[in-house]
Amino acid sequence: MSFTSDVKNEVSKLNHERIETIAELSVILRNSSQIKDNIKVTTENPSVARYVFSAIKEMYGITCKITVRNGYNYSKKYIYILEINKKINDIIQELSLNTNIPASYIIDDDLSKRAYLRGLFIACGSVNDPKKSRYHLEFFVDNKEYAEFIKNLLNEYYLNSKVIKRENNYMVYIKEAEKIGDFLRMMNAINALFYFEDIRIYRDHKNMTNRLNNCEQANVDKIIETAMNQVKDIELIESTGSLDLLSEKEQIAAVYRMKYKETSLLELAEIISLETGTPITKSGLYHRFDKIKKIANKIREKTDI
Repeated sequence: MSFTSDVKNEVSKLNHERIETIAELSVILRNSSQIKDNIKVTTENPSVARYVFSAIKEMYGITCKITVRNGYNYSKKYIYILEINKKINDIIQELSLNTNIPASYIIDDDLSKRAYLRGLFIACGSVNDPKKSRYHLEFFVDNKEYAEFIKNLLNEYYLNSKVIKRENNYMVYIKEAEKIGDFLRMMNAINALFYFEDIRIYRDHKNMTNRLNNCEQANVDKIIETAMNQVKDIELIESTGSLDLLSEKEQIAAVYRMKYKETSLLELAEIISLETGTPITKSGLYHRFDKIKKIANKIREKTDI
């Protein structure tokens, strides 16, 4: 079972106030049904089918006709079709199904807005499993005006949602892990939230560790490269009999570099300070090697090495 299905199963089993049920039914029927002579709701999720069946029965005293079919393209999933054949006009009017954007009373307070967004996820939402792929939550809707309405509603909760056209439909999406966690919390999908946050924290920690390891490896590579370049400079000076061009301090630095070829400047400065009894800092040692490098470059220019 997918993470999306787990979330839908959880939120479809929550207990609701009447105003929440109205908001949820409004958005579920708006996005998951066909309205002609009757109202036909289609879903692949049995928990969603049970919720719609129970809500319609509780709200309107109607028992939906249920048909179960095999999924499309030989899918192992079943398709659940609920047919509402009574009180069609009453349901359309009360749930504001005759307009593209729901009437204001459907979402006139925070409780009903949250319920509407919860119902939206049940009807046409999906969220990636944080363990398997990138963070992504999306809703597919049928027109731009409605997509903009959903985007604005989500962004009332600072979820930073955006809209993009996908073929003949529109996708409203959220990509930030923290915002997706906020949406799960807003829907009151507590079990899904705990799972999502556990994986997110683990991945963030793992990514941070990898970045630190990569940074440390890059520093090691840089230290070795710098040391090898210094060794090459000293070997060049020595091969041309030009060591007398170095000052006494530079010669000491050269001797210790050839002795400790892969040691960092800081470690080499500590070794020289300890063995010679003359303190030297990393910065001071850097300047000595800088002078050695300049002499080596002059030799290269003259000898074309």
